[in-house]
Amino acid sequence: MNDEKYAQLPYRPCVGIMLVNTENRVFVAKRNDNRTSKWKDAWQMPQGGIDEGEEAQDAAFRELEEETGIRANAVKLIAQSNNEHFYDLPEELLGKLWKGKWRGQRQYWFLMRYLGEDNAINIDTEIPEFSEWKWSKIEDLSDNIVPFKRDIYANLAQEFSTILKIENK
Repeated sequence: MNDEKYAQLPYRPCVGIMLVNTENRVFVAKRNDNRTSKWKDAWQMPQGGIDEGEEAQDAAFRELEEETGIRANAVKLIAQSNNEHFYDLPEELLGKLWKGKWRGQRQYWFLMRYLGEDNAINIDTEIPEFSEWKWSKIEDLSDNIVPFKRDIYANLAQEFSTILKIENK
C-alpha cells in the first residue's frame, strides 16, 4: 500500500478499557493472533470497535464482556480519558487488518474498577481474543505493549494514575 493511499484511509472508531483491581493493578492480556508474530510477548488492555450508532461507553461495557466475560454490574466506571487517542498501524499490518478499511484506530479510553473475584474472569469467551491474562503494574504498561501503541499506554498510565490517586484518598 503506498503512502498516499494509506494517508487517505480513516481511523477505526474504537474504545479501550483500563480495568484496575482493588490494588490498582491493570488487567492485561496476550492476543491469540500474536502467537507467532514478532509481538508474541506483547500484552494489551481490552479494546474493540464501536458499532454504528453505538455510544462509546456502551461499546466499552460490551467489549469488556466480550473479551473477558466481565459484565457491567461487576465494574465501576471511574473516568473517561480527556482526549481521543490515535495510532497508525505499522506498514506490515496495513491492508491485513479490518479488511484494509482503516489506517489505525481512534480510541476513547475508560478507566474502570473491577469489583469481582479473579476466578470470575473468563477469557475463554465465544470468540476468544486472548490466550492468557494477568494483573500488571500501571507503570509497566508501556513497556509491554506493541511499539505502535506505546505512547498511548504511557499517556493513559499518567492520566489515569492521577485519577486513581485522587480516588484512593
